[in-house]
Amino acid sequence: MSAKSETRDFLWFLVKLGLFVFILRSFIVSPFNIPSESMQPRLLIGDYLLVAKWPYGYSRYSLPFGLPLIPGRIFSSLPQRGDVAVFKAPPNQKNDYIKRVIGLPGDMISVKGGTVYLNGQAIPKQKVADLVIPVTPNMVDAAAHENAPSPCYRERFEEAAPGGGRQCRYPQFRETLPGGKSYNVLDLEPAGPADDFDTVLVPQGHLFMMGDNRDRSADSRFPAVDGGGIGMVPQENLVGKALVSVFSTDGGANWLLPWTWFTAARWGRIGEGF
Repeated sequence: MSAKSETRDFLWFLVKLGLFVFILRSFIVSPFNIPSESMQPRLLIGDYLLVAKWPYGYSRYSLPFGLPLIPGRIFSSLPQRGDVAVFKAPPNQKNDYIKRVIGLPGDMISVKGGTVYLNGQAIPKQKVADLVIPVTPNMVDAAAHENAPSPCYRERFEEAAPGGGRQCRYPQFRETLPGGKSYNVLDLEPAGPADDFDTVLVPQGHLFMMGDNRDRSADSRFPAVDGGGIGMVPQENLVGKALVSVFSTDGGANWLLPWTWFTAARWGRIGEGF
């Protein structure tokens, strides 16, 4: 075989590989990593998950770089309340956010004293055991980036861990939506800035999204502003549904020290579904 033929075959292989990856990421699954604490306790900084593309249909935001190859949304399907979804966040539609679907089109949503009301009925919220998590390097880095006084959000949530080191202890609650979907949320401030939110009607074609860490989530309770709240999220902006956690790291790995790739992994978080 000539060198020219080998080069042609190799280039054709790269084209086929690129097409396969494009189809896989656009229409089946794509990876997503967690950079913030807005979805604690379910998701921690350093979690990696797969997002299923097919449950809600497809739009331009399903494609890499938001390529405008799909008009509107095709094979569209409405999420269920309680789904954890990835979407392009208003107002600029550039950043990927992950939140929980709380309100569907036509729903009335309000918050009173930290309790969410759906169509006039309080979503049951039951106190459960505190969330206790060790302070990890990626939490320290995030706190430094935000100029926070503690990697535990507030110093009062930080305590000494029994085996040494530091840990965070957060008050945790269990919410149960109509239909039986249950999940844990954090409510850190008794009177946080969005613990009271006047009733709004979710418009047609939109969703009301909230983070599980209620006092640390810029979500649909806040107007859509670059780097801030997101307002109501157009259904067209949906990227996909969180499917399964595939990896998690505490941020302590050093690329030059291969054994730390394993010691930094949080193996117990791998394989958790939604």
